[in-house]
Amino acid sequence: MAHDLRDVGGTRGGFGMFVVGLGMAIAGLYLLFRQVDVHGGYWRWGGGDDRSFGLTLLPLLAGVGVLFWNGSSKVGWGLAGGGLLILVIGIIANMRIHLRSMSLFDTLIILVLIAGGLGVIARSLRAVGGGGDGDGASKPPPS
Repeated sequence: MAHDLRDVGGTRGGFGMFVVGLGMAIAGLYLLFRQVDVHGGYWRWGGGDDRSFGLTLLPLLAGVGVLFWNGSSKVGWGLAGGGLLILVIGIIANMRIHLRSMSLFDTLIILVLIAGGLGVIARSLRAVGGGGDGDGASKPPPS
């Protein structure tokens, strides 16, 4: 038996409703993310005022050096991978994220698009309309 695209989530919901909700949620999230500024900060070692980015490169550089000497060295791969992981974690940990100033109207539009879109998506996953006796009781599937 072929599955109808209008049956979202295996229920008799609405594919169109799902697409509209998804579009609303994506538009709201897009508008929200456009209002966010992300800034990089200075690396701090132990909370001090020194800039110690270079110390975080030591494991990566040691690992790369060992890999040039022996490309199959597990120690080299561990140092290089661990150094890269420290580098990525340090970059993420030192980011500063700020929400730009917006008008109340803009904020409400964004929040209504996100919440409304998620609500419409959730509604599209429920069976809707046509063929019940109105009591809301579920009927067993036909065999």
